[in-house]
Amino acid sequence: MARQAARGGDWEASPPQLPEDIAADRDVDATSGARTICLKLLTVRSRTRQELAEALRSRGIADDVADEVLARFADVGLIDDAAFAENFARARLADRGLAGREIARQLRAKGVSEPDVCSALSQVDTTSERAMARQLADRKVRSMAGLAPAVQTRRVVGLLARKGYSPGLAFEVVREVVKDADLGEPADDTAWPA
Repeated sequence: MARQAARGGDWEASPPQLPEDIAADRDVDATSGARTICLKLLTVRSRTRQELAEALRSRGIADDVADEVLARFADVGLIDDAAFAENFARARLADRGLAGREIARQLRAKGVSEPDVCSALSQVDTTSERAMARQLADRKVRSMAGLAPAVQTRRVVGLLARKGYSPGLAFEVVREVVKDADLGEPADDTAWPA
């Protein structure tokens, strides 16, 4: 490129940029951009390696550059899928009342490996899962005062199903809640498992 000198209007040529310099600049720019993207995303919340890889891919970062940056982030501990899975499972059970199988589905969708999913779900035992299902069912039944027991049963079982609880556990918990609330048996006996 040429530029005009400050005095006299003479033109002086800037040194030409060699092709390998251009490629090196692009690599440095892409790596720096990838780091910036990852850091911004990790500032909001922790993420899995797959989530970050997808974000980089969607922003046009080459796979080899993304792999290099993600490997470095994993080395320094900014990406840790096992820790992510543990925290995710704990939060989803406590805050949203999700069942273990729904938590596992969501972790797999985020790219967490099967051993990390199993390790995270070890903290979700049947007792805590049943207690959470009971708490959700109690809260839902209280909010539906005045509705027929069959309607309440259907809605509570639907709520528990959306949260990932098995049909057997959902009906068992609903049966207890309806009995404790003294609402009587549901009108449709076929809805209850044998």
